[in-house]
Amino acid sequence: MWKVLQIVLEVVGLVGPLPEHLNEVTVATATTKERKREQKEKKLDVMMVPGGRTHDQKHFSPALEPPKDLAILDPGFLGYLEIVWSPPANLPNATQCLTRYQLEYFDTYSSKWSGVRTPLTSHRVQFDLMKNVSVRVYTLLSGPCTNGKMITSKNYTKLVYKPPRTGAANTEVQDFVCVNYNMMTIECTWQRGAKTPDNAQQRLYFWHKNLERAQECPKYIISRGFRSGCQFTGTSLPLFTDVNICVNGSSPEGPLQAKFISLQIQNHIKPPTTEKVDVRAGPDSLVIAWEHPVGGAPEHCLEWEVERQLQGPDGKTTRELTLTTQKNLTLPSVNQKEKNCFSVRSKLQNYCVEKGLWSDWSRPTCLPGNDAAL
Repeated sequence: MWKVLQIVLEVVGLVGPLPEHLNEVTVATATTKERKREQKEKKLDVMMVPGGRTHDQKHFSPALEPPKDLAILDPGFLGYLEIVWSPPANLPNATQCLTRYQLEYFDTYSSKWSGVRTPLTSHRVQFDLMKNVSVRVYTLLSGPCTNGKMITSKNYTKLVYKPPRTGAANTEVQDFVCVNYNMMTIECTWQRGAKTPDNAQQRLYFWHKNLERAQECPKYIISRGFRSGCQFTGTSLPLFTDVNICVNGSSPEGPLQAKFISLQIQNHIKPPTTEKVDVRAGPDSLVIAWEHPVGGAPEHCLEWEVERQLQGPDGKTTRELTLTTQKNLTLPSVNQKEKNCFSVRSKLQNYCVEKGLWSDWSRPTCLPGNDAAL
């Protein structure tokens, strides 16, 4: 059996002894069927393999051995792990044979199997270090030496890694949230765990691919004498790049449980509040118009939600919400003597980001009467 190298999180103070139950490499019989689709990855001739599908058994070769020396290495990037292996000993010594490897791993964020095909003997993947890491790898052979067929090793080499878990129970931070305020300031906040000692000191570390090593929070947010968040400038964390975060800590009683998060900053942008909303009454309609809020959010990426509060003759108020991609909206006028109040908010659309945060509502603008909300 091959012993997995100990994960080292020296920069975040998570170094611990290698657990006795940690991770042995095993060879298991493959039971998967043929992949139905493959998608090229942009670099290093890596082929993405859809998770959950299996190999066609007629392409299995009992004589072809799986890779060996499977191991997981941690460079200290807060969950961005390197999976490495060695070629099997019985590979044919022929230049006309193309050797590839099929690496499959359990995605701890989506809770499903994913994979890649690669000619390399290493691959890096992001994992949640609060969960076990499961990987397996096959040998693939193709070319004239296999009569043009893709041959897959019948067996695979498997590794299950259990990251060390230190810290007293219920000391992990809760309600971790990051908000990117219009690409100007980023604030990540949290609540203390239920059993976090009052004298505990919490720390946030972060890493992305532009950094050589993990770094500590540049400016902590203090609330009631405790660290409750971290503030970044808008340019310190790159857009459309995985940012890995670890919040851990210690106290005289011992270490706190660590929490690991991976996110992309553009999915946490909160646009500024719309300052000016204009409402004009026509013969049988109301026209609502507003201005793009000042800031860095691209105008073509924004969508808007208009709230209409209508007060009826009986004094009851009804609420209507309308979505639009334009900076104006025309609505029918029910009764111009009845009070209509309008507020607007915005967020980035799905074709610009995977998800967005709504801005705060604008101050209500009403007709007829003053701008007081109903």
